[in-house]
Amino acid sequence: MEKGKYLALVGTGALFGSVSTIFFLRLLQNHKKVARQYNKNATELNGLETCTIAGKKNDKAVNEDLLKDEIVSEHLTRNIQFFGFESQQKVSASYVVVIGLGGVGSHAASMLLRSGVGKLLLVDFDQVSLSSLNRHAVATRADVGIPKAQCLKEHFSSIFPECQVDAKVLLYDSSTEEEILSGHPDFVLDCIDNIDTKVALLAACVRRGLKVLSATGAGARADPTRIRIADLRESTNDPLSRSVRHRLRKDHGIEGGIPVVFSLEKPKAKLLPFKGPNGEEENPSDYQIVPGFRVRIIPVLGTIPAIFGQVMASYVVTELAGFQVQTEPIVNFDTDHYHTLHQRLIEHEELVYGTSQQVQVDVEEVMYIVKELWHGRSARDQLVKEAGRGMWRSVNELMLVRWDCEKPASISNLILLKFKEVDEHESRTLDEIKEKEPEFYNSVSAVLKRAEIDFGYAH
Repeated sequence: MEKGKYLALVGTGALFGSVSTIFFLRLLQNHKKVARQYNKNATELNGLETCTIAGKKNDKAVNEDLLKDEIVSEHLTRNIQFFGFESQQKVSASYVVVIGLGGVGSHAASMLLRSGVGKLLLVDFDQVSLSSLNRHAVATRADVGIPKAQCLKEHFSSIFPECQVDAKVLLYDSSTEEEILSGHPDFVLDCIDNIDTKVALLAACVRRGLKVLSATGAGARADPTRIRIADLRESTNDPLSRSVRHRLRKDHGIEGGIPVVFSLEKPKAKLLPFKGPNGEEENPSDYQIVPGFRVRIIPVLGTIPAIFGQVMASYVVTELAGFQVQTEPIVNFDTDHYHTLHQRLIEHEELVYGTSQQVQVDVEEVMYIVKELWHGRSARDQLVKEAGRGMWRSVNELMLVRWDCEKPASISNLILLKFKEVDEHESRTLDEIKEKEPEFYNSVSAVLKRAEIDFGYAH
């Protein structure tokens, strides 16, 4: 009897799955007719130097009713379940520009498309090469020799044809800035590996008030666990970031405020020597097609730029959806630092309160407080403009103290301060701090409230 019920349930499930599959296959037949015509149009090129790939016109507003289409809603059903319908609708009503369509940019653009972004502008002046197939998101050998922008657009038309994809075979510079950045994009992705072009693009985005996410060097690296997102000021071990930081500060007065994807890993290799057709080393600049662009080759493990692109897409999609993600702070402490901070807390409690019995945190919880709550720097030094590599100079000048001296030294009542700030803090009451420094008081209270929520103390 039980076996019979089981078989009946399995049969019913299989029947339901078959019926739903047939239903969606029928819907797809109509979509394929449109896609075939779209593919035909997308393959037309009108030259290479400054070309807009033919296809659907991209000058109209994003279709905000995309999710009403049965095929589209089924395509994005997992995203809708994750974000909620209204948040996914924000993603599908968004316009994103991706500049640089190599290993990083092609993967970022591909996942933005698959995630339902309603309008994409793809920009790159370069062509698909055989050597780029180890890291490109969609290119095949049949695509070698065609513009990367055209390649992506053609493949994208068969993945999510409802997206308005515009592809431009263009080099970004001051003369093409308006053509590329106009139209009020919701986000710009900088996937360029040339310093001059990258700096010009980032400065233009800041000047125009556009949200931008920049990729730094993905070449010569192998450890995917060390890829991070942080402010440009906090990117370390990356020569490209260092050069971009310097140029933005020197040429444009931009100190920070630009999120970047970077790796904490030191590059494993350097640029390879350039060899000409005769196999001997020659001057790379003699072979440049575009002045200022690198001809020498940096070794690339294809998985790393792909992950860079995926990280960029995830960051942008969650931002567009209004979905809050707490990125891991860039805190260069090791285990010994946390043990030291824990011991300092115990000694300070004994000195000030005569006992350490009110210390309610262990080393692991100290790690959470220092890293997750205070990002490795003083509670009085939490502004973005103060972030950066300079913060590491003060790691040996920090200690944990109670926020409210009337309460125990618990996760939700400990702040990180510099030695020189501790005496002043402990000489004042919370009411005095609230009255004289309301912004600081509210900022700290919000951080400690998060600790309560994370550890289930909030009611």
